[in-house]
Amino acid sequence: MYCVADLCVVPVGTNSVSGSDFVAILQKKIHSSGLKSTLHSAGTTIEGNWDDVVTLVGELHEFGHENGFVRIHSHLRLSTRTDKEPHIGDKD
Repeated sequence: MYCVADLCVVPVGTNSVSGSDFVAILQKKIHSSGLKSTLHSAGTTIEGNWDDVVTLVGELHEFGHENGFVRIHSHLRLSTRTDKEPHIGDKD
């Protein structure tokens, strides 16, 4: 099943109000996944096969922990359709 996901991943308990280092680390991982993605002010939109997208979310948590972030919290919204494949930027 094909989907569009809106993902916001937040490191919890850091000593900084800025998340730019964390975002940069995760964006590299998202880019290397080969899935289509768009970074926006409140997270990242990711397009692809359901299993690939959900697997990537788990890998992002693991990757964040491997890079020293102790606690990570995610908000994930998924969109699917039966009449056609959803794509980033679809308006209908």
